[in-house]
Amino acid sequence: MKIHKILPGMDNITITGRVISKSEKREVETRYGYAIFANVVLEDETGQINLILWRGQIDHVKVGDIIKVESGFTRSLQNQLELNVGSRGRITILQRD
Repeated sequence: MKIHKILPGMDNITITGRVISKSEKREVETRYGYAIFANVVLEDETGQINLILWRGQIDHVKVGDIIKVESGFTRSLQNQLELNVGSRGRITILQRD
């Protein structure tokens, strides 16, 4: 799938793109307790999308990496589309600069 075709509420998304930026780690309280997350911007030839990384995913992904996200899902938070990788999902590094 290409980024320009991603819509809010989609599930089971597989997408490949380059990580062009990564935020600092932040802590947030979830319904499961406190968790660490970071936001990256993922880009392909059709556009960009925010990808939320949780816990161990954060240090696994670096700016410049080409990654494949499998079984992702989207949601809209404050009118901003986000791609998430839940417990069923996986991130694979395809190429590292």
